Amino acid sequence: MKTGKGIVLFICLLAAPFLFGQTKPVAEISVEKNRVLLGEPFRLRIQVQIPEGATGQIPFIDSIPHFEFTQPPVIDSSDEKGAKNIKAVYYLSSFDSGHWVIPSFRISRDVKTDTIGVDVVFSEFDREQPYHDIKDIIEVKTVTKKNWWWLAGGGLFVLLLIIYLLTRKKKKGSGINKPVELTDPFREAISSLEKLKQSGSGGKEFYTKLTDIFRLYLLRRKGILSLQETTGDLIPLLKNIGLSDNELSGLRQTLLLSDFVKFAKYQPAATDDQACHDEISKAIQIIERTHQQESVQKEGTGGQS
Repeated sequence: MKTGKGIVLFICLLAAPFLFGQTKPVAEISVEKNRVLLGEPFRLRIQVQIPEGATGQIPFIDSIPHFEFTQPPVIDSSDEKGAKNIKAVYYLSSFDSGHWVIPSFRISRDVKTDTIGVDVVFSEFDREQPYHDIKDIIEVKTVTKKNWWWLAGGGLFVLLLIIYLLTRKKKKGSGINKPVELTDPFREAISSLEKLKQSGSGGKEFYTKLTDIFRLYLLRRKGILSLQETTGDLIPLLKNIGLSDNELSGLRQTLLLSDFVKFAKYQPAATDDQACHDEISKAIQIIERTHQQESVQKEGTGGQS
């Protein structure tokens, strides 16, 4: 009888990890190589398995000390037997020699990835290789071109063309210049956001238009060259335009998620679309309110002087 109870207890102990351990996500992190040359690209891989009923996600990594991103990450997800598998590949490089540690990243409240050490070294010099003497400079004979008349003819043609353009009569017109109507950047941005919401578009098209609306507003209202900046370069430019730390953090997460959808084929949920739309709308309204307050203060200062 005691032997039977012992067997049952042993089986329960073996099954416990499978019954209770599967409620937490499992994360694996690895690098393509632990020793790289200065400036040599390599890949960082993160794989997360989220069992059914558990919570977790791939972390949004926008910077790693001593390392640089050479291209946008590639993220892929799949479902297998109720569990969600997410794989992310980050392309890194470093121009800072030394032994550096890639920190751990949080997957859920109780799960983090391991740290990984990477040695960034200079290329090794092979002392056994023979030296090569410096070769003398090879003189190149100057070939005198005899087609100078082509240049003279071309210059004469250009001169005649300029004289013609300066002396020709202007065409008669109605003489009425219609004033150019300037659209308010704030009204245009809010109207575009509302049209985007009503269009029902999603995925890459939705996030591309969403970030374009925000970047165009920044360019027209604040003069920030946001259309040509990456997300990593744009965020520092937004620190002094009226957003608090929490608001700036929410905006940064929205822009990073948009990059994942556009460049890494990440599939967001419907709730993510609404949240990102609201975050962009809120940021534009805060920036506009701060801009109006600054304009009033400048006008008041000018009136007093």
